[in-house]
Amino acid sequence: MVYDPRLRPAQPPTPAADAFTIHRSEVADGLSLAYVREGIGGYPVLLLHGYPETKRIWWRNIATLAACGFEVIVPDLRGFGDSDLSAADEYDLVLYSRDVHTLVHDVLGHESCAVVGGDVGGVVAVDLVHRFEDFVSRLCYFNTVPPMALDAYAAAGLDIGSMSAMVDGPTGDYRELQGARPDELAAMLSSDAARRLWIAGMYQSRLWASPGSFTRDDVDFMTEPFASEARIRAAWAVYQLAHGRPMSEMPMTLGTVDVPTLLLYGADDHVVGDDFVHFCEAAFTKRLGPLVVPGAGHFLQWERADILNPLLVTAFESLK
Repeated sequence: MVYDPRLRPAQPPTPAADAFTIHRSEVADGLSLAYVREGIGGYPVLLLHGYPETKRIWWRNIATLAACGFEVIVPDLRGFGDSDLSAADEYDLVLYSRDVHTLVHDVLGHESCAVVGGDVGGVVAVDLVHRFEDFVSRLCYFNTVPPMALDAYAAAGLDIGSMSAMVDGPTGDYRELQGARPDELAAMLSSDAARRLWIAGMYQSRLWASPGSFTRDDVDFMTEPFASEARIRAAWAVYQLAHGRPMSEMPMTLGTVDVPTLLLYGADDHVVGDDFVHFCEAAFTKRLGPLVVPGAGHFLQWERADILNPLLVTAFESLK
């Protein structure tokens, strides 16, 4: 049976753009993160966006999780959305990880938290697991690059060189353009409208999402934070790490992940292929799933909030 996305149940209504108070806190010398914080006093749940996303991709999840007794913390990574750009043009996975740890642990005062992440946010979550012992108590992981659990993959007969999340597919020219030729791409995208159109392609024509998941208004909401050249270039930085961009230090993504993890996969994703399921089965030693979510692609938290929200409430309930 092939799932017909036209029959997807109605999703939770999307809150207004200004529905949540935006807070700001300094996490590094002169650099502040913007974040939503709802449900203060509940067990902390950190929601980490990827690219081409900001905290807005979680707009359909925040209120539900807060109403169920969680403190929901939703930052923009440095350079994204309403967070500060780096004055020194410093962006990498470890800096993202250290920034959000400082926010949750040092600024907001939480010794541990549950973390939910897809795309870049998922990789940052794995670094948090390995870098800060006992900080991540539970994890939800979907549609991203699986951890570099090399020994586990070899034992399972999996070839990491063929991992779809790291290999350019038919719509993967964006990796080279953003990573190896950013100046050329920036010159082509010479207006706010052109830059927003580039980002819109990820939500529409490049088939990252399940068909029909994003209305025109939804796409406008998601693309607006990338209109300026400085913002979109900051967002491309993570792709440039594979092309010689300096890193502050190597991310800690090697080895299996031994934190209890809810694994999900939006199968309509044309960026992360279904081999994600096989790699994650080997990489996560305390897993629930992988569960394949119908009618969802790369942006599972938005596309099937009706499924993700109750799953998270159930998976994290014992932490409260």
